[in-house]
Amino acid sequence: MNELCASNKQKPIEKILLVDDDQVFTRVMKRALSRLGFEIHTAQTSQEALALAQDMLFDRAILDLKLEFSSGLQLIAELRAVQADLRIVVLTGYSSVTTAVEAIKLGAVNYLCKPAPVSEILAAFDNTQGNSSASLMEVRPSVDRVEWEHIQRVLLENQNNISATARALGMHRRTLQRKLQKRPAKQ
Repeated sequence: MNELCASNKQKPIEKILLVDDDQVFTRVMKRALSRLGFEIHTAQTSQEALALAQDMLFDRAILDLKLEFSSGLQLIAELRAVQADLRIVVLTGYSSVTTAVEAIKLGAVNYLCKPAPVSEILAAFDNTQGNSSASLMEVRPSVDRVEWEHIQRVLLENQNNISATARALGMHRRTLQRKLQKRPAKQ
């Protein structure tokens, strides 16, 4: 009898917090994850995400690195302060070595480049051990790529303050803003 009752108990539905300011991406991702049996809650801003995290307990979070008015890197620490056991995967269309390292240091379990299939995103939550046999990059990054990563590192050091970053880099603020609006240079 006890075995029958135990087999009837269903595994609780995992709750995922999806934070991205791209409404189309959010809608598609929410639909795909819902079909797999997850309960999805979405937020487009850091403030919305923090409010949701204070109201309910999440098992996982998927964060976009570049939100409209804030950085997903800052949100990692803020979410982990509210829910210390939250497993976070960072997604970004603006990947760099600097932001990947910082995301992991701040508590994300993984970091993926967009576009990534749902299966890869879900696998990233469990793939936290690393891969020592990963292939090493044989081509050196371009000068443009190195410049972009340096700008990202200095921007992070200045808490995303454009004016302070421009002063630290010795460039005009408008020049920096133009460079930041461009996509990162290819490896």
